[in-house]
Amino acid sequence: MKYVERIFDELGHFKRFQACLYFAAVFQSVACGIHYLASVFLVETPKFLCEAPDNVTAVLYGNHSVGALQDIWPFFSIGNGPVVVQTVSGEQWELSQCRRALRINSTGFEYHFDGSKTMHSCMGRFVYDNSEVQQSIVMDWDLVCEREWLAKLCQPTFMLGVLIGALVFGDIADRVGRRPILMLTSFCQFGFGVCVAFSGNYYFFVVLRFLLAMVSSGYLVVVFVYVTEFTGIKVRTWTSMHVHAAFAVGIMVVALVGYLVRVWWIYQIILSLSTFPFLFFCWKFPETPFYLLAKGKYHEAQALLDSIARFNGLPVSLKVSDLMDTEEDASLTKGDKPEEEKPQKKLSILDLFGTWRMAGRTLTVWAVWFIGSLGYYVFSLGSVNLGGNQYINLFLAGAVELPSYLIGCAAMDRVGRKKTCAPALLLSGVACMLIIVVPKDIEVLVIILSMTGKFAIAIAFGLIYLYSCELYPTVIRSLAVGSGSMMCRVGSVVAPFCVYLADIWIYLPQLIVGILAFVIGVLTLLLPETLGKPLTNTLEEAATLGSSHSEKSGPEEKVEMQLCARPDGNTDCSKA
Repeated sequence: MKYVERIFDELGHFKRFQACLYFAAVFQSVACGIHYLASVFLVETPKFLCEAPDNVTAVLYGNHSVGALQDIWPFFSIGNGPVVVQTVSGEQWELSQCRRALRINSTGFEYHFDGSKTMHSCMGRFVYDNSEVQQSIVMDWDLVCEREWLAKLCQPTFMLGVLIGALVFGDIADRVGRRPILMLTSFCQFGFGVCVAFSGNYYFFVVLRFLLAMVSSGYLVVVFVYVTEFTGIKVRTWTSMHVHAAFAVGIMVVALVGYLVRVWWIYQIILSLSTFPFLFFCWKFPETPFYLLAKGKYHEAQALLDSIARFNGLPVSLKVSDLMDTEEDASLTKGDKPEEEKPQKKLSILDLFGTWRMAGRTLTVWAVWFIGSLGYYVFSLGSVNLGGNQYINLFLAGAVELPSYLIGCAAMDRVGRKKTCAPALLLSGVACMLIIVVPKDIEVLVIILSMTGKFAIAIAFGLIYLYSCELYPTVIRSLAVGSGSMMCRVGSVVAPFCVYLADIWIYLPQLIVGILAFVIGVLTLLLPETLGKPLTNTLEEAATLGSSHSEKSGPEEKVEMQLCARPDGNTDCSKA
């Protein structure tokens, strides 16, 4: 009996060919992390005040007196009273962030004034503190006060693009292949990224960022499937998890560039240029052997196997016919009928719910995607309250993920995917509950518990990408990961609203995340284990994972290609 996973036994699980492809694909994943977090500094709002109606000659703020409004920023603090200015015409104005008041019949120039005032709007004119941020979209387009909601809308619309892109490109990749989508999304990432810098107005900015989110999400979804289908069982855990490490590196790059460049459009161009080197060699990427065989493109698959063997310095001996189940199936590789004429059944998201077993599996996997994203962003947004330098904080937010993936990888290869994911979720839930009962004055313990929760949720969040790839067959794998990533983005959109619930009760966000993480952690124990088992190719094979027959077969048994002979001589390998 011959099986598809024999490719890696014969040609290597992670030799020179796979390593070159892997590091090239992961390099582009850094750009995905960059674009996801770039808005942190794009829409940064510095200190600001209403602009005075005339030239300012003197400024008062509390006990501080300066000659220019820009000199008051080191002393200014929101909520500690207005800034009082005197203009060249002798008028005295009290400047706040969203309104200004003209003093009536003022005599001396003093900070405190008990006389009459007339209130005025800012009329769309503001003055900003340029000491930290020289230029952001908030400053360029005055996205403050009654227009503040426009600035807050930037990240939700980006996440909406991520959600749609994950589903759309995941589905397309299952239909047309992984390689075309990787190329398309890579070129679009660079193009849209540069165009954002020259958007010119807020509405073009939001639209371009939405499109950038779609292609970035599409690349990230498909690259997980791509590296999974090019690496063998022995290294699949590490290669999949370390795509997340590349994403974390992208976060650190954002922090570094944000610290060095304080003008938003220059900052955006520099970040987008990180994608450019990848464009020189992405067109050389081959299609994955799993996809070619599943779609019946045997001649292309044979050419790829020969190329891998030569590049790895191995004899060109593996034939596609060696991967078939029977001699009758093997003879199909030599047929004269054009491969493109073979009818293929089109699969959709409904096929993820084809049976009760698959429906339960899909709902549980989606729940893990959701809580992974929700918990990650709730912990991350809460960490901002720790104070300190915002650039260092963001850099550490990316750096702290690296050890979680290393430990997660080690655990996944030793105890299994399910036995790593479930305890990680349970630990995160317990950490949330302990935060609630710890006294607020013990800040060190609260921080340790918060970091423990984030560390644990990052393990589950990183693991679910690979776990999803292994739980679903080749013919629908990209769609499964794409739909899961869609649920992940739903979690990221819900997360800010969850954080806002702290206004009702300070620990309500932790209570929600803790309960969900604990319940979903228990449900994860019902999923099948995939450690040491080869990737499946058909829905029938995937449905048997975790069954008594599958467990009896053992992890050493290789899954065969299921080819369905048709009376007309064609085969339909995507039959559900």
